[in-house]
Amino acid sequence: MHLSLLGDSIFDNQAYVQPGCSVLDHLGKYLPPAWRTSLVAKDGSVALNVPDQIKRLPLCTTHIALSIGGNDALEAIPVLDSPSTSILASLHVLHGLQFAFEHTFSHLLKDLRGLGKPLLVCTIYDKVPGLTAELRTALSLFNDVITREAAALGVAVLDLRTILTDE
Repeated sequence: MHLSLLGDSIFDNQAYVQPGCSVLDHLGKYLPPAWRTSLVAKDGSVALNVPDQIKRLPLCTTHIALSIGGNDALEAIPVLDSPSTSILASLHVLHGLQFAFEHTFSHLLKDLRGLGKPLLVCTIYDKVPGLTAELRTALSLFNDVITREAAALGVAVLDLRTILTDE
C-alpha cells in the first residue's frame, strides 16, 4: 500500500515542527509496516496548484490524502479587510470568495475521484495562533465547501477542526 499526500503545509510541515514530528514522521510510526508514503504536497500551495501535484503522483500510489484550502483562505484576507457599504454587500463578497473556491475544489475532487483510488480530504484547522474570531468565521466558508463537495462525491473527510483543538 502506498499513501500519497497532496496539498499544502498541513502535510509538508517539516519547517514548522521539531525534528521527528512531521506528518511523514508520524505516518512512518503509525502506519502498518507494509505501507509507504510519498509527500507530494508543497508548503504554500493553493487549490489551483494541486493539478500539478497530481501529475507527480507516484505510479505505485494506492491511496490519496488531500489537505488544501488554508492558503486560499489566506489569500482572501485583503478582500475581507476592505470597506463595505452594508452587511448584504459584505455577504455578496463572501459568496464570491466561496464560489471561486468551490469551483476549483469541486473540479479538483472530481479529478482525484477519477483516478479510482481511495481518497481522504481534510478540513482546514481553525486553531491557528492569532486567528481572530472574525477570520475563523470566514474560514468556515472554505470548510463548508470542503465538507459539502466531499459529501456529494462520497469522499471521506478528516475534520482537522476536531483533532487540532489547541493553538
